[in-house]
Amino acid sequence: MYCSGCASPIAPGLSFCNRCGTSLKERSESRQTGAISAIVTAMVLVAMAAMGLLLGGPIALKREGGFGEELIVLFMFLTFFICAFSEIFLYRQLGRLTNAKREPMALPTPAVMPAEFRVPQPLSLAEPSASVTENTTRTLEYSREERRR
Repeated sequence: MYCSGCASPIAPGLSFCNRCGTSLKERSESRQTGAISAIVTAMVLVAMAAMGLLLGGPIALKREGGFGEELIVLFMFLTFFICAFSEIFLYRQLGRLTNAKREPMALPTPAVMPAEFRVPQPLSLAEPSASVTENTTRTLEYSREERRR
C-alpha cells in the first residue's frame, strides 16, 4: 500500500503517513454534505418564517395592535428585505460550498528541496577551526597559571 500524498510505501494499520503526515483513512464527504443540508434547511426555514410574517403579521398588527396602514406596509417592507437579504446570503454560501475546489488536506513534502531554498555552501573555510577540547584545555591552563602567581 502506498501513500496518496507522497507515494511512499506504508505499513498496514497506520492512520497517518510517516513521511508526509497525510491521513490514510478513507475520506468521507459527510462534512460537506452536512454543511450543504444545513444551509438548505436554513433557507427553507427562513422562507417559511418570512411567509408567516408577511401573511400573519399585518393581520395581527391590524386586529390586535390597532396600527395604521402606513405602519403595517412599513413592517411588511422591512420584513421582506430582511428575509430576502438572509436568503441571498445563504444562497451565495451554498454556491461557494457546492462549487469549491476539492484540494487535499495536507500537501506532500517535496523529496528534494528546490534550488532557491537551499543555503549556499562556502567554497572553503578560511582557517581550520580548533576542536572543543583544545579550546577547553587552553582556557583551563590559563586559569591554573593565574592561581600560581
